[in-house]
Amino acid sequence: MDLLWKGLAGGLVTIAIVLASRRGNFLPGILPLAPTFAIIALLAVGAKGDAAGFREACLAGAKTIPAYLVFLAVAYGLGNVTDHRLAILGGLAAWLVVALAIFLGPRLF
Repeated sequence: MDLLWKGLAGGLVTIAIVLASRRGNFLPGILPLAPTFAIIALLAVGAKGDAAGFREACLAGAKTIPAYLVFLAVAYGLGNVTDHRLAILGGLAAWLVVALAIFLGPRLF
């Protein structure tokens, strides 16, 4: 039942984004900033009852902010020169590189 509620929350945000995209472009761009998926992740971690683990999940989420900004920057830049799907894939690839550097970089050096 717990997974059902988390899936429902994600689905509702997806519906909100799609509906908002029919009325304009600004709102669908800011809706992903709502912490929906962070809430789902923190609920899952918090349910374990480990306060240190909960705080660790919060910090891990905060560390991904630069990767998200890189994703948006690359998608924005590619949006003028390629199809939107390729722009998103390029942004996703850039996000992955930055996220790996953030989380694996300290272990390598």
